[in-house]
Amino acid sequence: MRFLASAAALAALAAAAVAAAPPLDLRRVDVKAEPLAYLDGETELEGHLARDAALEGPRPVVLVVHEWWGLGDHARRSAERLAAHGYLGFAVDMYGKGRITKDGKQAGEWSGAVKKDPATIERRLRAALDALKGSPEADLSRVACIGFCFGGTVSLEAAWAGLDLRAAISFHGNPAGPPAEKAKGVKASILVLHGADDPFVPEATLRGFEKSMRENGIDWAFAQFGGAVHSFTNPEADGSFNPGAKHHPVAAARSWAIADAFLAERLR
Repeated sequence: MRFLASAAALAALAAAAVAAAPPLDLRRVDVKAEPLAYLDGETELEGHLARDAALEGPRPVVLVVHEWWGLGDHARRSAERLAAHGYLGFAVDMYGKGRITKDGKQAGEWSGAVKKDPATIERRLRAALDALKGSPEADLSRVACIGFCFGGTVSLEAAWAGLDLRAAISFHGNPAGPPAEKAKGVKASILVLHGADDPFVPEATLRGFEKSMRENGIDWAFAQFGGAVHSFTNPEADGSFNPGAKHHPVAAARSWAIADAFLAERLR
């Protein structure tokens, strides 16, 4: 299916999020977060695990993949937001412990090294899930993966790798369909949330993604937001690095409303 980004459609989707998600009573939410160290082979990784301590027992897991800068505040806050909504939010580390930068060249090198090697993406995300095994709070039969920019692309790659995900959500990523040989192994429902004025994603890429979803019979949804460019969910994106990467509060709120409804549907 495809979500249309008309005002009426977005209003309906926001209402659906409220209806589909469990009520959020902030008086009873007690979000606790802490670093969680784990390994991919000999590579040390450190994620950010967030949970609502007011809840008891296992809950669905949502992996959160950071932007190309590395694991920073935006991914951490997103994991904590998800914890407040009743999930176990785990902001994962795709680069290695302590690897975070504000330098675009360095970020490009790190992200490029990961993106060109799908095996690394799969291995690092499986390592994150392995780190949660044995946790009484993690229901690993109900897992989703979301990500921002680089992380949005990684989330889709996780679905194409056949990870046992119920949902994969890309916020302002660069969407591409799965390789033909992997298409039949996709288990996740796919949601792409896109800035309609994102200068980094060619129109041909979007059309190719839609074509791939249809041809491979994948369950998918797509929404784009007028006036929004790259990085529209991140309050720290002020356009100083590139005017094509800037926070858009309205698009951020609308995209999260859609994502909330999608997660509530797929992880219930």
